[in-house]
Amino acid sequence: MNKLKNLSEGSFLKLLFGFLSACFLIAAVCMPDRGTMLSGFWKILITPCKVTTNYFSLGGYAATFLNMGLVGLLSLLLFIVFKGTPNNASTLAVILTVGFGSWGINVLNILPTMLGVVVYGLVKKEKMGGLVNAMLFSTGIAPLITELLFRYPGVEVIGFNWLGLGLALLVGLIIGFFLPAGLAHSPKVHKGFDLYSAALPIGMTAFFLNATLYKTMGLDVNALPLLGDMSVASPMIVNVFCCVVFGLCIVFAFLLGCKPKDYWKLLTDPELVTNFSSTYGNATFLMNVGVFGLFILGYYNLIGANFNGVTFGIIFCMLATCNSGSHPGNVWPIMLGYAVASVVFGWLSPLVGGKFAYQINAQAIMVGLCYANGLSPIADKYGWRYGFIAAIMHYLLVTSVPTLHGGYCLYNGGFTAALICMILVPELEKFFKTKEERKLVKAGK
Repeated sequence: MNKLKNLSEGSFLKLLFGFLSACFLIAAVCMPDRGTMLSGFWKILITPCKVTTNYFSLGGYAATFLNMGLVGLLSLLLFIVFKGTPNNASTLAVILTVGFGSWGINVLNILPTMLGVVVYGLVKKEKMGGLVNAMLFSTGIAPLITELLFRYPGVEVIGFNWLGLGLALLVGLIIGFFLPAGLAHSPKVHKGFDLYSAALPIGMTAFFLNATLYKTMGLDVNALPLLGDMSVASPMIVNVFCCVVFGLCIVFAFLLGCKPKDYWKLLTDPELVTNFSSTYGNATFLMNVGVFGLFILGYYNLIGANFNGVTFGIIFCMLATCNSGSHPGNVWPIMLGYAVASVVFGWLSPLVGGKFAYQINAQAIMVGLCYANGLSPIADKYGWRYGFIAAIMHYLLVTSVPTLHGGYCLYNGGFTAALICMILVPELEKFFKTKEERKLVKAGK
């Protein structure tokens, strides 16, 4: 245990990534449908996965856990092979990518864009270890790669073919090659208030490619059906798995020396902290993984979520920001904003003759809330009321954004969060004071 306490941040994060991957792989062989695990996994690999696809329905529970575990191992392997040192952004990249392993990503459709980043590194002569995060973030457009590989330009799946393989590889290489520049520029646009920063360049790329490959060509992207019956779900499997994994994180955090006062400091720190593991230490960060994970799980249980592959995945997609700035103390205003917006517009819609479909437990709204979580820095810096307002704005916009990128950007909600930042942050900076500025005014300074 002493060795674990003294691990560097990078080594500790590698261990965490390995632990999470092992949990998924162990769960895969414990699932009741493990007998069809390999056939289901193959189906996940070769079936289009345009947002939103329920892998629990498409391939089965065992195959979904297997895919998530293998995606996690591949992510860890990239850091090992390229000698990269994980940091807070790596935590976001790895857990986010693994989370999508249950509804849009597989170990096949993430390879072309990763290869594109590798080509970028070779051309620019940059160390590959520093580009691993970019490789992982490039996977946010994985559903488009699958579409190009197996059925572009039609609706019917035609399987592996040379044209599809060439097109998927070419587009993937182009996306991956130009992404690092976009990742570096993105924080300048949203000023650090969108924790899902990679969503902006990925979303804009998907927007451009949707227009180029589909709209301009006269192809009806809406004719491409969503796959995977959303009713195939298991609250028991999801709850048991998450409670065990997050519970173990809390136990290990205590064993590593985290005390309640240490975690309380993280929750109440007046500063805007964006790297928990380096600021508060590995043990306190791990405590946030466990507590924040259970907090997210509790919320989705409270609203009556249908625990299919998508809902299961977004628990981890939301948890991904656990080392970049999110915790229960600054996320609850986001959740409250979504809940209030659902009630208010559910009441207003019938009054104007509308057919309201965005209840708080609607699939699109649950996914939206996951990425509205990325706006938590607004609540941190300006106060919970402004996080509440940002959440309502995100609720109103998130279901309309997929028409821009055709459902090929997995980071849809993060992309929406960036748009909200572009609208809201300039007004906050112009007309409102931060929490710290208000304290100084109150103190008469």
